[in-house]
Amino acid sequence: MKTYENPQLTRRNLLLAGATGLVLAACGRGNARAATTGDDAYAGSEFRNWSDAQWQEKLSPAAYNVLRKEGTERPYTSALNDEKRAGKFHCAGCDLPLFDAATKYDSRTGW
Repeated sequence: MKTYENPQLTRRNLLLAGATGLVLAACGRGNARAATTGDDAYAGSEFRNWSDAQWQEKLSPAAYNVLRKEGTERPYTSALNDEKRAGKFHCAGCDLPLFDAATKYDSRTGW
């Protein structure tokens, strides 16, 4: 009986692949944990239980379409496209903080 040894599948490569998988899984789990803990002020917010009618009353038609109906604004129409000041961006609906201006990303798509 002839045995076949694959030079690509060595013990070292197998251990390296396993260790890499564990590191990636730990990183992914850490990111998910960070996203669901800490500043999750929305979980206890009064806005969480608002009816659709309450949101329509509070928001302009354009904001309601974007914030509640997953609509989008036309590219390059937002006054915030060229915003460069330091600080935090807040939700236009509930005024809770969304992200820090230092992490704002310019995709060059107008959104």
